[in-house]
Amino acid sequence: MYRGDGENTEGGGSAGLTCCSYNQDCTSLAIGTKIGYKLFSLGSVEQLDLVHENNEIPDVYIVERLFSSSLVVVVGHIKPRQMNIYHFKKGTEICNYSYSSNILSVRLNRQRLIVCLEESIYIHNIKDMKLLKTLIEIPPNLTGLCALSFNHSNSYLAYPGSCDVGEIVVYDANSLKSVCVIPAHDSLLAAFTFNSMGSKLASASEKGTVIRVFSIPEGQKLYEFRRGMKRYVNISSLVFSMDSQFLCASSNTETVHIFKLEQVADRMDDPPTWTGYMGKMFMAATNYLPTQVSDMMNQDRAFANVRLNLSGQRNVCTLSTIQKLPRLLVASSDGHLYIYNLDPQDGGECVLIKRHSLFESKSEENKENDLGSPLPQSYAATVAKLSAVPSASTVPGYSEDGGALRGEVIPEHEFATGPVCLDDENEFPPNTFNDVTWKIHIVLWRSMTCFAILQVPYCL
Repeated sequence: MYRGDGENTEGGGSAGLTCCSYNQDCTSLAIGTKIGYKLFSLGSVEQLDLVHENNEIPDVYIVERLFSSSLVVVVGHIKPRQMNIYHFKKGTEICNYSYSSNILSVRLNRQRLIVCLEESIYIHNIKDMKLLKTLIEIPPNLTGLCALSFNHSNSYLAYPGSCDVGEIVVYDANSLKSVCVIPAHDSLLAAFTFNSMGSKLASASEKGTVIRVFSIPEGQKLYEFRRGMKRYVNISSLVFSMDSQFLCASSNTETVHIFKLEQVADRMDDPPTWTGYMGKMFMAATNYLPTQVSDMMNQDRAFANVRLNLSGQRNVCTLSTIQKLPRLLVASSDGHLYIYNLDPQDGGECVLIKRHSLFESKSEENKENDLGSPLPQSYAATVAKLSAVPSASTVPGYSEDGGALRGEVIPEHEFATGPVCLDDENEFPPNTFNDVTWKIHIVLWRSMTCFAILQVPYCL
């Protein structure tokens, strides 16, 4: 979730964008403003539907919607210690709760509602808002960094476990027991997120150069991606696609990186070609290298990327399937939502297809891009392939009219610092076949030379 100061009002008049978040399955966008909040539906590329608007709560800095239901959680700067839960279709407040210090973040799924303060975390049963557990023996969490899985079968909660290193504590919010502790990074954490099934956890540190993916509940490292090398960046959003095939990361640079999570079996079962053979030889050679060098050689680079035409703007990204095609959505502090096409087969540069204003009733076209130009042939081939792929949908059994009945929060039957402009893309571009092949050739040749000359692996 993006949180800002609301001072940038370009395209937003006096409203000012103060926060921004997507719902759990990326079908809705919620924004907070200086005068209230708005909820949008993300079911169409051409049209951004305003579902609800409230101008009675000033200085909103947290707004979270439960899937596509009518339940929304709001926190404002006027009362930063009070959380308000509304049924926006009925126009009623379900309940409100006050806490001992300022609320830094709120996470929710169909079983649990999590309230994160600087030195404690409150776990509520979302059906009746009963307080189930208070986690008090936790390190100071100045930014309220936490994540909650939203699969109907689990409620894993993740939060920082140290104020010195990037340690992640995974806690089962259903059974109220600790699951595992993951030593994710050497430096402090900047972002982490669960995939849709709650089986994977992705994390990034304050350096922002390496992104790692771990298995849950085991806590074993599955993937390691390198976002960049030369500069440290601040990761502002980290999100999986609903099918867990892609992982998106945005930062304070103008480049958004999309990584592809290939199955381990897919990597090993390469076709019997010369390139596949060389790749296996390269992987075997890395076992003889120093640990730091070996780790770097095993890091994958971006599968796709986007160069934003934004200078110094904060943003929050997500990956969603809209009209049966994969899209990258970027909500920016300039008051606009940008929608890009993602080619799931070839990757590369994503294509901007629409720009919507979050404050005007009529959508705007991006004049800097010819949105009517034909898409690349590779993408057309992708569209044909995707026609047979089912689109992501919400969990069956959950109705649109979710809200408070007989005093319940959710009915029982419905549960199943200054502008920056870093040329990050040039310093570390996305993967291409030629780049990878050439790199393998050079490294393998040097590695084999090492083995031949007294097996001295440090010469690489």
